[in-house]
Amino acid sequence: MNYDFIAGEILLFNKPLKWTSFDVVNKVRYMISHKINRKLKVGHAGTLDPLASGLVILCTGKKTKQIINFQNLEKEYIATFQFGATTPSFDLETEIDKHYPNKHITKAKIEEVIKTFIGEQEQIPPVFSAKKINGKRAYINARKGIETKMRPSIIKIYNISIIEESLPDTITIKVNCGKGTYIRALARDFGVKLDSGAHLIKLKRTKIGDYNINNAISIKDFEKIIQ
Repeated sequence: MNYDFIAGEILLFNKPLKWTSFDVVNKVRYMISHKINRKLKVGHAGTLDPLASGLVILCTGKKTKQIINFQNLEKEYIATFQFGATTPSFDLETEIDKHYPNKHITKAKIEEVIKTFIGEQEQIPPVFSAKKINGKRAYINARKGIETKMRPSIIKIYNISIIEESLPDTITIKVNCGKGTYIRALARDFGVKLDSGAHLIKLKRTKIGDYNINNAISIKDFEKIIQ
């Protein structure tokens, strides 16, 4: 396959767990710059948390000007929620801080709650997030134990469907949503509406617009291709 990284390429990567989106950008930029022997612009079209895997779109060269177009596309995620406990980060980045009853949670209750999340709504982002508060990333203060008040954002959820359930403990859902939606915050809100607690234990991004994880490659595969 012939690439023109300077004119611009759109590259689909399957981000591994514990990598940041910037890790993927830095690695790919290094490999390409080494190959063409010059510096090159490389950017990602939407952050994916280190504890999430899945689709990340990278743009190179002149195509980096199109990044905003990808950021506004609908996203699809496969998420697993754990009921009966919460964490400060709403996922596995931090330890469980509180336990809640969950024996009353049934599939019927979850189906009712799902209906309340469809459409446009306000969502309060996690304090452990890259949201900027007074010019500083929120997670910086959160990790120092400094209390930060997060402002709600307007988000849109198009659809939520149940994929697998092992109630009352866990459920796996598919979420189709718009820009700026935090699936970790959705887990938190699920717990509240179910009169319990919840946190995210697994997340994979499977689609960005018409771009599908099935067409993405790994960093190792890209290294082989570019060599």
